[in-house]
Amino acid sequence: MSLQIDLQAIVANWKALAAKAPGARAAAVVKADAYGLGATRVAPALYDAGARDFFVALASEGRILRPLLPDDARINVLSGHMEGEDLTGLTPVLNSAEQFFRDRTMRPGKPFAIQLDTGMNRLGMEAAEWAGLRAEALAANPAFIMSHLACADEPDHPANAAQLAAFREMTTGCNVPLSLSATGGILLGPDFHFDLIRPGIGLYGGLPFTEAQPVLRLALPVIQTREVKAGEIVGYGGTWTANAPRRIATVAAGYADGILRSLSSSGAQLYAGETACPIVGRVSMDLITTDVTGLAEVPPALDLICPAQPIDKLADFAGTIGYEILTSLGGRYTRTYL
Repeated sequence: MSLQIDLQAIVANWKALAAKAPGARAAAVVKADAYGLGATRVAPALYDAGARDFFVALASEGRILRPLLPDDARINVLSGHMEGEDLTGLTPVLNSAEQFFRDRTMRPGKPFAIQLDTGMNRLGMEAAEWAGLRAEALAANPAFIMSHLACADEPDHPANAAQLAAFREMTTGCNVPLSLSATGGILLGPDFHFDLIRPGIGLYGGLPFTEAQPVLRLALPVIQTREVKAGEIVGYGGTWTANAPRRIATVAAGYADGILRSLSSSGAQLYAGETACPIVGRVSMDLITTDVTGLAEVPPALDLICPAQPIDKLADFAGTIGYEILTSLGGRYTRTYL
């Protein structure tokens, strides 16, 4: 099983998103192991391209990256200061008054940032909580103040304007760098850019960044082919029956590798070059069956993710989003970096 990851495409996507907000500093979101593609390879490549601000979800992710990046790289931890975590060399994004006072007590003088809740109701300080400690927080000189948009992938959603207005109201006069937008927010335009943008899914070839270069190719080795007669079933439960003589290939991958079971007989394909081979029957733990009748010759491997079937197209078949396709990719793949 081969997962080919194009680091230069990730860099190109980062530069393209940065160019959409020329007045802002462009960070890189590399949480969840760079969305499953390998943060220890992705983050240094983006640093070499000019990124100096990185976002992870957990302190443990930051500690993995810290020795791999020079001292001028800022690694921001979105979960903030969780009790018992080692934040040496990291910048926690503090989400509550409790976190703020814990951090300032345990790490006086150390870098921190603030997250505000402008309407998503997930992480961050609400307006009243922020008002109660704003003066003390600003006096401690936060690295930046951020919030997060709930509906940025829907440009006309009224929540975008509402959150923008709330963010402006909560940060007026703060005189520190401000950050509101991840990939979707960047695409909403200059009003949403502020001082620091945080591209994430767009780096890895996902929507809503339709201009993104494809970043990965997932090739699955063919173990065996067989001829199936009309009326014969394929796979668990007999959910697919051949309506004519067909040639079936079995490939070595399954839901243990993050290939979602909901792709079973969903319309998703495997590809031999540009030729589509429908997935038939159920995706099982380690195996997938596909109809290769249309191929003159079956290659050693078939592609599941490729330019003909990028992550969001595959996600549509699975009833999910490209984020889940990426972050579900398992550990059994041989990862090759271009």
